[in-house]
Amino acid sequence: MKRRAFLQSATIPLLGSATGLAGCSFQQRRMECNTMAGTVQKRPFGQTGEELSLVGFGAIAVMNEEQSDANRWVAQAVERGVNYFDVAPSYGNAQDRLGPALEPYRKGVFLACKTGERGKDGAIKELHNSLKVLRTDHIDLYQLHGLTTIEDVERVTGSNGALEAFVEAREKGQIRYIGFSVHSEEAAERVMNAFDFDSVLFPLNYVAYYQGHFGSRILRKAEEKGIACLALKALARCIRAKDKPDSTGHPKCWYEPITDPVEQELALRWTLSHNITAAVPPGHADLFFRALDIAERFTPLAVEEQADLERRSVGLEPIFRTEA
Repeated sequence: MKRRAFLQSATIPLLGSATGLAGCSFQQRRMECNTMAGTVQKRPFGQTGEELSLVGFGAIAVMNEEQSDANRWVAQAVERGVNYFDVAPSYGNAQDRLGPALEPYRKGVFLACKTGERGKDGAIKELHNSLKVLRTDHIDLYQLHGLTTIEDVERVTGSNGALEAFVEAREKGQIRYIGFSVHSEEAAERVMNAFDFDSVLFPLNYVAYYQGHFGSRILRKAEEKGIACLALKALARCIRAKDKPDSTGHPKCWYEPITDPVEQELALRWTLSHNITAAVPPGHADLFFRALDIAERFTPLAVEEQADLERRSVGLEPIFRTEA
């Protein structure tokens, strides 16, 4: 796609415009959000009737941390209105830390988990282990983790694929909603045509959007299908060279996170100004609480701020690019 055509199709609908979130104006949508004093706003989770906090707690933040710190961060998040928590077995010991920390609040929060297994038997086994470690009898949103290739899609949707395990688990009440996370626009479009998902979790990041042309196809397809969008990597900046050590104090990030406060605020507000339910910040507690501060006073990005961010993206290497 030529750059001019891409930019025309990639324009962010702004608050008060004629075409905002979910087919209504952003101002109307914002009025529907939960804006109780002291709590982060909430948005509808697709067509499910659930409402999730604008910022989710990514449990990589508690990976390899002391249990006492995990308990404290989770309690602080819940106190400030966060009800969306996300974890995966591949996040080291994050499930082990999150389970005890979240247990006192489990009935009042929305727990999302994932499996990287592509086959039915492996997915069933991993789900059962997650239920045990997370100390819960059900997971609210269970997701196919990190779909990247068409082969991934064909495997999970085929005979004895992981989706068969998901459907059976939903029928048993072990999971409530079915979603997927994805790192490929082509894979996202293909899997959304194959199954009626409740959500898609994907990178929606200003550098990847402007310099890698990544994200707009997923947004359009999800809207067409009525699928809720959950965003990753809003506070990612660019690729970090493999031989370059972390210089930001955020070793859990495989990329360069945004550490400049002004850029952090612009970047997260950019992501939240799209038709998404929530964003999950990078996996460090300081970045999570910074994102929560921004979300608590969220206002959609103005046109001039959008232009500023696009200028900031020039010359940066995006963490994701579209395949086309």
